[in-house]
Amino acid sequence: MGKEAASSISQELFKIDGKPSAAQALPLALQHVVAMIVGCVTPAIIVAGVAGLSSEDSIILIQAALVMSALTTFIQLFPLVKNGPVAIGSGLPVIMGISFAYVPTMQAIAGDFNIATILGAQIVGGIVAIIVGTFIKQIRKFFPPLITGTVVFAIGLSLYPTAINYMAGGTGSSSYGSWQNWLVAIITLIVVTTLNHYGKGIWKLSSILIGIIVGYIVALVFGMVDFSSVASATFFQLPRPLHFGIEFEPSSCVAIGVLFAINSIQAIGDFSATTTGGLDRMPTDEELNGGIVAYGISNIFCAFFGGLPTATYSQNVGIVSSTKVVARRVFASAAGILLVAGLIPKFSSILTTIPSCVLGGATVSVFASIAMTGVKLITASPMNYRNTTIVGLAIALGMGITQANAALASFPAWVTTIFGKSPVVLATIVAILLNLVLPKEMELTEVEKHVE
Repeated sequence: MGKEAASSISQELFKIDGKPSAAQALPLALQHVVAMIVGCVTPAIIVAGVAGLSSEDSIILIQAALVMSALTTFIQLFPLVKNGPVAIGSGLPVIMGISFAYVPTMQAIAGDFNIATILGAQIVGGIVAIIVGTFIKQIRKFFPPLITGTVVFAIGLSLYPTAINYMAGGTGSSSYGSWQNWLVAIITLIVVTTLNHYGKGIWKLSSILIGIIVGYIVALVFGMVDFSSVASATFFQLPRPLHFGIEFEPSSCVAIGVLFAINSIQAIGDFSATTTGGLDRMPTDEELNGGIVAYGISNIFCAFFGGLPTATYSQNVGIVSSTKVVARRVFASAAGILLVAGLIPKFSSILTTIPSCVLGGATVSVFASIAMTGVKLITASPMNYRNTTIVGLAIALGMGITQANAALASFPAWVTTIFGKSPVVLATIVAILLNLVLPKEMELTEVEKHVE
């Protein structure tokens, strides 16, 4: 009898509406939190640094990242609207978190304007996502894997300078480029890489977190950690609505809006990977529609509370595929842990004490994996002359124009903000246009004949 009961309880983990015991759900929930929490707070730390926020405001931004990630996850798990022409929430076992995809553009906006401008653009982006979700069937054809892969590749490439600057100590730091910074960063990177390739189970899954802990300890030895912000942080604090304000700047809205459209399409991949890996089926149109509409609505809500743009987290999708655990109770428990962590500013303040070199050493491999994910998507299509032209020109123009600082100097400021600050937007637009206009029949052999 006892064995039968234990067997029936364990099977609850593999049912989406299953009710596993807390003893079974909690460790699996912690596994999901460990896999995503560093990625969730790092964009907020990076943007806070670029915007020149005070310690107190940085803590508030990180706090909002955790709380809003938890709330948006709850909305996806338990749809607000299930039936009707438009659903709100996918009902699928996914984890939402602050997305690295927006970091290059947010850095540009934070440097030229402020956090309020990012949040205003995020509201516009949320509206774009709602439109994409509502008309997902009609819009999806404009974003085949070749295009989304090019965009993801551009995102990964554009994040490399951020990681390298962090490894060197952070731009503007008095110790920028010092051997201590590089030593700590390389030790962190070695730990992460070693665990990724030789670790098993929780060690492999927690490689970034463990790497940061090791790097943090080494940084402590070098006296590189400042705890002053922790001492002044309170033990409990609710998110502060409109603390950073909301501002709408047209060029920033366009830049973020384009990214929201792309990420809405990319979310289809994460939803599909979740259902195929954990439920052995493709997502329904209602699940896709509800998931993307909820993504838009929740990001509008997040903007009012200082939460930066969220998206589905692929590393958690990977956990679903490998464990087959899909019980909503597990994911709700993970969201609950994030929520509690976000409501305790002492916890958020400890995250702000992580030295830049440690974050750089830990995240450079994440950024590399983003770029290589893009390459995998790109190479899913045949690498004929047409497709290599699309990818090559999109990346060349996107990366080239943004790296040539004065390339758009004679253009209006809004042109520079949209096209000259982050390579992602320009690469996206070029890839979509070329995919529409270049003839599908052009093959490499025909072009080679002309060249000969």
